[in-house]
Amino acid sequence: MAVKIKLKRLGKIRAPHYRIVVADSRTRRDGRAIEEIGLYHPVQNPSRMEVNADRVAYWLSVGAQPTEPVLAILKKTGDWQKFKGEPAPAPLLQPAPKAARPLFEALGGDDEGKGEAITQKKKADKKDDASAESSAAAPTEA
Repeated sequence: MAVKIKLKRLGKIRAPHYRIVVADSRTRRDGRAIEEIGLYHPVQNPSRMEVNADRVAYWLSVGAQPTEPVLAILKKTGDWQKFKGEPAPAPLLQPAPKAARPLFEALGGDDEGKGEAITQKKKADKKDDASAESSAAAPTEA
C-alpha cells in the first residue's frame, strides 16, 4: 500500500481551506484518510499553515511520500529540511500591521450637525425669480 501525504479540500466554492492528511494513494482527494496532521488556509492573509511536526517526521520516516503542494508547505515550515538534515529556512514573514485609518474628528470634522443639507441650491431658481419680478415690473412702467 502506497501512502501519501496530501491535501483534503474543505470549505465553500471560493473560500477553500485544506487539511493535510495521510491517506492511501488510491483514495479520492476528499476521501477517507488514515490521519490528519495539519491545516492549510490559503485565503487568509498571511496564509495559515499548521503542521504537527512529530507526526510528519514519523510518516516521512516510514516511507509516506508528500505531494507537490504538501512538499512546498513542509519546506516553508521547515519540516522537510529537518527530515533531510538540511539547515532550517528563515522564519516565515509576518506582514506589518496596517495603521488604523484616521478618525473623522482628527481630520477636523465637527461633531455638531447643522440640520441643513450641504448641497447648494440651484441657480436656475434665482433666474426664474428675477424674470418673474422683471415681467411684473414691466407692465407698470408702460
